[in-house]
Amino acid sequence: MGLIRAAVIVPIRRIIAATRYSWRGLHQGWRTQAALRYECYILLIAIPVAWWIGETTVERALLVGSCLLVIVVEVINSAIETVVDRIGSDLHELSGRAKDLGSAAVFCSIVLAAVIWFMLWLG
Repeated sequence: MGLIRAAVIVPIRRIIAATRYSWRGLHQGWRTQAALRYECYILLIAIPVAWWIGETTVERALLVGSCLLVIVVEVINSAIETVVDRIGSDLHELSGRAKDLGSAAVFCSIVLAAVIWFMLWLG
């Protein structure tokens, strides 16, 4: 009985802990990253608009999903910037490259979202 209970309880505790860490990360991102806040504000507007202009479930999923992808990439970019800043504040070519690549990823996700929205709007 103890083995079965441990097999159930331990994964549940890990899921709870992982969820707590995720919420803490989102809270820190919200507190410290203005770009993330702006993108969340846009998401609050985009979701109802996507529901209104999307004619099918797939269209709605593409519209909302493309906006959520921007949030995901922004969080990853913020994590990269935080690690680079943790390493040191001195200017270094590789630190700059890492930050630029993270920023480029955010830009590409925004372009992707814009293309999806534009194509579905025209279509």
